[in-house]
Parts: sequence; structure tokens; C-alpha cells
Amino acid sequence: MIRPLLTLAACAVLAGPALAQTTKTREQSVASGKQVRILLAPNLKKDCSLGPQPEIKITTGPKNGSLIQRAGKLKTPATYRCPNTEANVQAVFYESKAGFTGTDEVTVEVKGADGNTTVETIKIKVGGPGGAKSETTDL
Repeated sequence: MIRPLLTLAACAVLAGPALAQTTKTREQSVASGKQVRILLAPNLKKDCSLGPQPEIKITTGPKNGSLIQRAGKLKTPATYRCPNTEANVQAVFYESKAGFTGTDEVTVEVKGADGNTTVETIKIKVGGPGGAKSETTDL
């Protein structure tokens, strides 16, 4: 009887606290054949202090385009939860195949500066050359 209790206690101690994982789904419109930023992950913790660089893992790639990951530095916008803060960022850019219009989809796993993981599915609506008006092509 003592052995099963010790095993259970050891498992609980070794497992440690579980980090939170959330799932999000969103849509984004882009122009066909144009490289557009679809994800940006800063190294900011919830208290706005700097943390480790976010880790991005593409779990499902696009069927009708390609993705590129880039790292850099950006200043957060005034409307962000940590306004006007210089942060290291990881970004993901999407570019559809030339001439493609229709829908595409990617799933990305992001481990943020706080250690929490978010699985984000991005449904991409690829339009003609005009595309969406609020596209961001820079890091």
C-alpha cells in the first residue's frame, strides 16, 4: 500500500506545474503572391519585462504558399499592453503561390516569454493583387 502512494507522490513532484496552453483561430486577408507578416511574437512577459526569445514551431504548413520565419527588434505600438517597448520578436511571413486566389491555412505553436504555449490556426484568404489594405510586409 505504501509503494503505490510513494509512486503517486513521486509522479506529482516530477511532473511539476503544467504550463498553460491556449488555442486560437483567426482569419487574415492577403494579396496573392505578396509576402505578408501573419504572426508576431515579442519576448515580453505579462509584466512587460523582457524574457527569453519566443519559440515558434510550424505544425501545419500552407498548401498553396510558403512561410518564412524572421527574428528582429521592434518597438511595440502605443495601443499594445506594453506600449512603446523595444522587444526582440519572432515573426512568420506568408506568401501564396503566384496567381493563387482562394483560402489557405497554417497552424503555428508559439511558446511565449512566460513559457505558456499558444496553438494558433490562421485561415488565410488570398485575394487578387490588391489584397488586404492593412498588410504588414516589414518586421
